[in-house]
Amino acid sequence: MSRRTRYQQGSVRREKRRSGPDVWIFRWYETGTDGKSKYRKAIVGTVDTLANEASALKAAQALRIDANQETPQAGTGPSTVAMLVAHYRLKELAGDRNGRKAFSTRSAYECNLENWILPRWGDHTLDQVKSVAVEDWLDGIKRAKGTRAKIRNLMSALFTHAMRYEWSDRNPIKLVRQSAKRERIPDVLELFEIQLLLGKLGVRERTLVLLDAGTGLRISELLALRWRDVDFDNLELNVTRSIWHQVVGDCKTEASAKPVPLDSYMAEDLLRWRRQSAYPLIDDYVFASESMRGKQPYWPDNLMKRHIRPVAKAVAIHKRIGWHTFRHTFGTLLKANGEDVKTVQELLRHANSRITLEVYTQATTSNKRAAQSKVVRMMVPNLGETKGESHPQIEG
Repeated sequence: MSRRTRYQQGSVRREKRRSGPDVWIFRWYETGTDGKSKYRKAIVGTVDTLANEASALKAAQALRIDANQETPQAGTGPSTVAMLVAHYRLKELAGDRNGRKAFSTRSAYECNLENWILPRWGDHTLDQVKSVAVEDWLDGIKRAKGTRAKIRNLMSALFTHAMRYEWSDRNPIKLVRQSAKRERIPDVLELFEIQLLLGKLGVRERTLVLLDAGTGLRISELLALRWRDVDFDNLELNVTRSIWHQVVGDCKTEASAKPVPLDSYMAEDLLRWRRQSAYPLIDDYVFASESMRGKQPYWPDNLMKRHIRPVAKAVAIHKRIGWHTFRHTFGTLLKANGEDVKTVQELLRHANSRITLEVYTQATTSNKRAAQSKVVRMMVPNLGETKGESHPQIEG
């Protein structure tokens, strides 16, 4: 007869650390693959955020739920959205599982949880969250549609998490309508604008912009490159990691972690920059920061704000330029050159072609004008062949 699993309340205790404030530790037993119980512990939080044992016990609810997954006791699941969030953080955003999502994604999730979801829904039970109420709430948030769509999708992920652990049999967010349509079309640069910009930038910024606009790399991937990732013999960039807020992690998608072709002209630009850089060794960052003694790459926002935008303004480019502008421009120019969708998708390293078509490619003004002229010449075959004739008047 198998031994019945007992429900564990667990315990918390305060422990000192070598540096920083003391922490609260939650302790429980876990059955290993060999059937034997093993002592486990996990950090709940610091004494700065959890002033006493009672608050630490409350915060440990997610860990307590996890410790009792195999216990056949009713009501062991999260009683509120806040507890569900705590368990979701434990399983999806922290510890050994954080490799599932990029650091930038986890940071965005935490921001939306703390600023939007928990203040409004934290004390609600799962059954109290209704589709129409969530939809009305989202409509009242004074943020872009894309931001509201991300909040909605995160709430849906929370309820999917609850369903996976059999704490809920429904996901009310599936019925919540929230458009993610862009309210503003992102700017792309015309070919002459790129040429103007490249002609005025210094070697460092020119190399960065040319690589970005000529490969479509995300700036997080571009700044994570080390010299060992540049294959000058085979003219390839081996993109294996990204960096965001100086935290190195995996690329955004599996499709992103693929070699990227490197044009010979760009390779020459890279070699020119390498000869000038203070950090040209094989394990150095390609764009290593002197102020950080090469241990970190440059901060992208500083380069854009202090060096690239002022030059763009000086050459009369008044569009809103960001690092993603060059990625959008790369996709748009590929499309303008008549490249097939699959090639554009592969070069931009998108998981599917829908993103390529809907988000990253636009028709430039010159191409739209040329396309329009082709249609007009089809309607008026002799247009431009006769000189000196006035246009026929349209009678009212």
